[in-house]
Amino acid sequence: MGAASSRLEKALGEQFPEGERYFGLENFGNTCYCNSVLQALYFCVPFREQLLEYYANNKSASDGEENMLTCLADLFSQISNQKKKTGVIAPKRFIQRLKKQNELFRSYMHQDAHEFLNFLLNELVDILEKECKANKETPQNSSSNKSSNGPINGQPNGSHKEPETTWVHKCFQVSFHPFLPISFVYESCSYCSLGDVPHSILFL
Repeated sequence: MGAASSRLEKALGEQFPEGERYFGLENFGNTCYCNSVLQALYFCVPFREQLLEYYANNKSASDGEENMLTCLADLFSQISNQKKKTGVIAPKRFIQRLKKQNELFRSYMHQDAHEFLNFLLNELVDILEKECKANKETPQNSSSNKSSNGPINGQPNGSHKEPETTWVHKCFQVSFHPFLPISFVYESCSYCSLGDVPHSILFL
């Protein structure tokens, strides 16, 4: 991998994006479906920036329960803070949490990347919504609305409560419906080069 990393850096030369990191993810037995999605999400810059902001705002909360969001944020932080520009990293903590969270992904069988992406984004939204609700119920936090933890828009007191809109929705312009597949508007995330791709197909 070291030689390959050197070749990649030499090939890109001065065109290597400043501050960018190109790290492969170790495979733990047919976890390429997961690694492919994580790579695509990492290089969706708005999503990555929001997730790293979330990590920076919450890493001091040591008493918080580990979940898919905290594991993903930790993984992205590890990659972005690497001293080397290229290399490989083992997403062990994330994979362990994924298998614990959903029995579908506990085996060593091949899995569908699109199905995993649906599960992951819905899980992130659920966590953000729960954190936002908890913050609203805490008296000292009632006057503040942390966009890094929850909605990007609030509802006036006494008005009809609409479904919360998180930064995950904003990044992908996604409509979340319980028990239904996520409907993507890929052209909103030109960073991923997924424009004009039908939502049922995900090229990674």
